Amino acid sequence: MRSMTGYGRGESTLYNRKFIVEIKSVNHRYNDINVKIPKSMILFEDYVRKIVSRQIFRGKTDVYVSFETYSKNDIKISLNEVIADSYVNALENIKIRYGVKDDISVGLISKFPEVLSIEKTSFENNDEISEPLFNAIKSALSNFLKMRETEGESLKENIYNKIDIIFDKVKKIKERTPMAEKAYEERLREKLGELKVMGFDENRILTEVAIFSEKADIDEEITRLLSHISQIRLFLEETEPVGRKLDFIVQEMNREVNTIGSKTTDIDITNIVVEIKSEIEKIREQIQNIE
Repeated sequence: MRSMTGYGRGESTLYNRKFIVEIKSVNHRYNDINVKIPKSMILFEDYVRKIVSRQIFRGKTDVYVSFETYSKNDIKISLNEVIADSYVNALENIKIRYGVKDDISVGLISKFPEVLSIEKTSFENNDEISEPLFNAIKSALSNFLKMRETEGESLKENIYNKIDIIFDKVKKIKERTPMAEKAYEERLREKLGELKVMGFDENRILTEVAIFSEKADIDEEITRLLSHISQIRLFLEETEPVGRKLDFIVQEMNREVNTIGSKTTDIDITNIVVEIKSEIEKIREQIQNIE
């Protein structure tokens, strides 16, 4: 199981070219992959995205590709002759007009804006580029996924602990349910006694208790809750992304617990329901981080 947050960096140098790839991600409902790559390598944007998308399935992910070249074939320096001629003519006019010393030099002219321009080659898809780029992406992904998996293991352990707590509390509710029925019967008899109702019908009391038991029956909700707990435990051991599955199951758990809370009149069960809802909310917050 993986977290949705992570960071990884990879570097590769080949054919006098150096690639650095950085990948970082944060929580997101869907899979949103953004690639930021130098303009000279824009043709490789889809190539990078496809490689990354095979390993990342959820989260907002930014991929940064930086590139340095030491190959003379990748750089071209051009002289803008029109601009250079204009600068030289202007300097000649200054010399004649003001009678100043002639110190026009190549070094001076080359420093003027736009006289010289550096052009980087727009690369096409070939092995000399794709191979080192792929190596850098592979290394970055490896480090990135390792971090996600480490955080995922921590999340898994945390959720397991909370699921165990919920399981114990659901068992307490199950054990408490018959006592709640008994307590209702005792309260009913006590109330009738306070009202000094003489000769009340025993069958009538039993009928009222039966009606109460039917309305307050939470066996079905408890069974579904225990089933959801089992499902979560299974999902936590899956190797595929389970964030959305867990999110759905936790919503269902919350619905069952709310139903139990609305049906019961027993203060002890009500208190346990509040405690379970608190643990479910903690799990829900953790699941927001899971891929």
